[in-house]
Amino acid sequence: MAALRAALDGKPARQPRQPGAPRKPREGTKQEQVLALLRRPEGATFAQIAEVTGWQHHTVRGFFAGLKKRQGIAVEVLERVRQVGPDKQGAKGSYSVYRIADAG
Repeated sequence: MAALRAALDGKPARQPRQPGAPRKPREGTKQEQVLALLRRPEGATFAQIAEVTGWQHHTVRGFFAGLKKRQGIAVEVLERVRQVGPDKQGAKGSYSVYRIADAG
């Protein structure tokens, strides 16, 4: 326990966050990678985000919901590309392009 306390004593204290201020992601995280993709002018698709992070599509959806709920970052649909199947439903190959609402 003494070794742990000694290791923690040498670390500088982190600055407290202002109440209501959005959280900043740590550097080099998957969250930071996704935010960088969404800030591009051309945006990103679920498939691109899943490929970069290794996440499943439902995890990407949950991440988008968390951005809105916890950080107040709105994600908008930049473009929807729909492939129509024989029964007039969205078919394989349909996708949407997303980006952060205030980017670009």
